Amino acid sequence: MNLLAVERIKLFSTRSPWWCALITLALTIGFAAIIAGATPSDSQLTLSATQFGGSQFGIAVVMVLAALAVTTEYRFNTIRTTFQAVPHRSPALVAKAIVVALVALVIGEIAAFGALGLGMLMRPDDNLGLHTSQDWMNVAGLGPVFALSAVLAVALGILIRHSAGAIALLLIYYLAVEELVQLIPKIGHTIHEWLPFNVANKFLRGSAVVDGPAPSDSPLSPGWALAYFAGIAVVFLLVALGVAKKRDA
Repeated sequence: MNLLAVERIKLFSTRSPWWCALITLALTIGFAAIIAGATPSDSQLTLSATQFGGSQFGIAVVMVLAALAVTTEYRFNTIRTTFQAVPHRSPALVAKAIVVALVALVIGEIAAFGALGLGMLMRPDDNLGLHTSQDWMNVAGLGPVFALSAVLAVALGILIRHSAGAIALLLIYYLAVEELVQLIPKIGHTIHEWLPFNVANKFLRGSAVVDGPAPSDSPLSPGWALAYFAGIAVVFLLVALGVAKKRDA
């Protein structure tokens, strides 16, 4: 518990988590307002449309927050003090991942329900609400996806240790690589089915064809999709912990 408290203090002693949280909320809730305002009066605003900003752009900002939580310590060499206090290293890094994941979880839930609430306020006649289990996953599921994405970003931050490199790699992969993989002849589609953020999208949106981006083509059910995404995050973190133990701080 002491390690968790220390990591919480270190995280919130800088401005970047606050700015990233505000940007995530602004993107998620702001896009909900834009889409609600742009939807014609004779059309219905859908639940998934209110979550567009979070599921498409909020995740990217949360991963930036998580990567900075690690790489900033390497940049200013404060990680050496941390490792001197915790010589085995892994407990300190795991505590950091847990704290960042919990913060991401809270941000995700506030953003998702804030976007839904604003959509309901702007379009009271559109029957928006959490009527099915998939509706709940679409909204409440944003927090767990944010948390696991943060763990992935922490792992990458431990591996790369440089803020610019980690953030660039995260954003390029999230915003471009998974879609470009589908262009590979013959095997591109099969590979894409199992890429992490495509699978996470299956958990959030299921297989229904609705407005917005195309639904995930992952063959997994939503529940197994979340488990698969969590497994990838844990594997990356374990690899990062192993690498951190073997190299100099």
